Amino acid sequence: MKIGIADTTFARYDMAKAAIDELRRWVPGTIHRYTVPGIKDLPVASKKLLEESGCDIVMALGMPGSAAIDKQCAHEASTGLIRAQLMTNRHIIEVFVFEDEAASDKELARLADARTREHAQNVYKLLNNRLTQEAGKGKREGFADVKPVDF
Repeated sequence: MKIGIADTTFARYDMAKAAIDELRRWVPGTIHRYTVPGIKDLPVASKKLLEESGCDIVMALGMPGSAAIDKQCAHEASTGLIRAQLMTNRHIIEVFVFEDEAASDKELARLADARTREHAQNVYKLLNNRLTQEAGKGKREGFADVKPVDF
């Protein structure tokens, strides 16, 4: 099994290091890392990992800033990641942590680490068809889960 990790130099936390550490606990196989400058470069990096490196799935890791232009760039990157998934018929798990999701640098690092690790576990579960049992459970990556609703 081959897992791709696409990450950026713009991020203020080494999300790929956390992803690789967590994936090694869950997934046998090789991990290919491809680092690009910013989040708008993630779609092509992810596509290259899928097509040229033969990865089965990719985690696209990014940390957009808090300015309006950063959020717009994140949206554009997200749209590109969706398009790359449709072009390759393989999953790209988008893991973005926005700088304004946390009140301090310490909380931002904790959030980036937790969200990345929880999505790495999702990669394992997705590849092994183990996500269905968690459907509708209010799972949140990086934050506490929420209570599911019922009638």
